[in-house]
Amino acid sequence: MAGCSVGASSAAPIPTATFTFHTTGTPPATATSVPPGQIGTPAPSQRVRFVPQLVVLPGGSHASVLTATTVDGLLQVPAKAQNVGWWDGGAEAGDPYGSVVLAGHVDTKTEGLGYFARLRDVRPGEVVVLRGSGHTAAYRVVSVAAVRKDALATTSGAFDQTVDHRLVLITCTGAYDASRGGYQDNLVVTAVPTGPAQ
Repeated sequence: MAGCSVGASSAAPIPTATFTFHTTGTPPATATSVPPGQIGTPAPSQRVRFVPQLVVLPGGSHASVLTATTVDGLLQVPAKAQNVGWWDGGAEAGDPYGSVVLAGHVDTKTEGLGYFARLRDVRPGEVVVLRGSGHTAAYRVVSVAAVRKDALATTSGAFDQTVDHRLVLITCTGAYDASRGGYQDNLVVTAVPTGPAQ
């Protein structure tokens, strides 16, 4: 790796909610009672949530997405330059809230340009697609910004799990300075869902 690291130490935990439906017991008998099979049945949901296994950038290029975790506050991006990591501390595609965070190399010393070097050409309004387990979710890009590496996990909010659902794509950018640990900035692409995951 050519000095590209992604800090995630300040990421917030994902909030959870529990919903209980009571389906046991017999309702009081009345002239207009509803058959028990129809009581407490929730409406079917169109929302599907899944772990992304493939990311497709504008223009159709795609890459495999592997699960990535944090070690000592740093997100462990997959070693191969053409793979992308999904942060397992973040949201899944199709979740009702939180950031789906994907990170990948802009380049490596041994493999040259990485798949996420393409993020430099992504523009607001373009669409990024996630696929996995037979499902698809599309996201429209709303911002592309360079963020100082020391601010990525704090003031940038890239790892925030309390926001409305979104996709965050991260790679390295800016000046490369080996004496200071590599790239000094991260490129952060943020996209919002175009509709429920299918």
